[in-house]
Amino acid sequence: MNTSAPSLEARHHPSGLNTGFNGGGLTFADYVTRTRDMLAKAHANMPAADRAKIIDGNAPFELKPTAGDFVGQKKPYRRGVLLTHGLTDSPYFMRPLAEFFRRNGFRVMAILLPGHGTQPGDLLDVRWQDWAEAVAYGTDRLAEEVDEVYLAGLSAGGALSIHQSLCDARVQGLFVFSPALKISPRAKWANLHKLYSWLIPQAKWVNIMPDRDIYKYESFPKNTAAQMYALTQTISEQTLLHKLNIPVFAAASADDTTVEPTATLNFMMRMPHPSGKLVLYTTDHDEHTKGFPSGKLELVNSVLTEQKILSSAHTAIVLPATDPHYGAAGEYANCIHYYPGDMEKYAACLEHPEQAWQGEITEQNLKAGILRRLMYNPNFAALEASLRRFIEKL
Repeated sequence: MNTSAPSLEARHHPSGLNTGFNGGGLTFADYVTRTRDMLAKAHANMPAADRAKIIDGNAPFELKPTAGDFVGQKKPYRRGVLLTHGLTDSPYFMRPLAEFFRRNGFRVMAILLPGHGTQPGDLLDVRWQDWAEAVAYGTDRLAEEVDEVYLAGLSAGGALSIHQSLCDARVQGLFVFSPALKISPRAKWANLHKLYSWLIPQAKWVNIMPDRDIYKYESFPKNTAAQMYALTQTISEQTLLHKLNIPVFAAASADDTTVEPTATLNFMMRMPHPSGKLVLYTTDHDEHTKGFPSGKLELVNSVLTEQKILSSAHTAIVLPATDPHYGAAGEYANCIHYYPGDMEKYAACLEHPEQAWQGEITEQNLKAGILRRLMYNPNFAALEASLRRFIEKL
């Protein structure tokens, strides 16, 4: 197995295909078609079978409700939800939620954020405003078909959904999962590399990784961190000017190392709507209940030692254990925290993932032995039940 550290390769440069949003003015069906054509060009060198799989997983999509009270009074559908994936992710991550919403009477649309689905280099020049433009477009297309508009997002997608709701009175509720409401303040200075990265191109990157995954980038450019910091600052400023009084459902891990979980707690404590609900996956049930409004917090034990799960993780909320790619027996193991610093553990994690512990990449969890970052929610059925109870109160 070749585990040598990679240098910059073609994927670490812009493809020229997906660095900005270009769906404005299109119907959603035409936007999906155009994006699939773009993805086919981006992955033209892949074998046909792999290319089809990659396109299907990275493409935006739409679903129509199959059950429930879904006929609208003024529009074709009563309710609709726009799904927005997370940073370096793809719409693949939103598929199980999309099926849940479809079964519960929602018209579903899911977008692909600019810079995603093609190659990591497409994130080098993207701006958070490009992502926000895609969310605004999706909201407009959804609003054309439904009486009630809801937004749902994972991580950065959660932040973008909140941003849209703060400036769009049509949004009647939010579903956010591991929302990226606060990240390291060091990200503010991430784009200082531009002073010298023309000479040292590697300086544009936080991490240069193998990019083994077909639905998520492993390499991470500094510009992406800078754009996320700017987005979170904008949201903070927006919340001082506009108060959200709509139902908000949130789910997060208290052990999240990608974003600040306390920011989600604080955000939900400030939400005045009585139907608000936070599902918090935690290893310490007593730590987070203080001061939280009664009935708005649902704590879930995230330690399942019989399944070798030490905690939940930022990446472990929206996919079930049965997911064929990221699930308990999935084809992908997240081991990139060992790369390239400990290639022996990186190889062991990839070659024998069934023997590894799973959880968030914390100092404590790493002491247990070989550790995979948990990519699925072993309590996904319970999450769906919580979502169903929330929807019944809308």
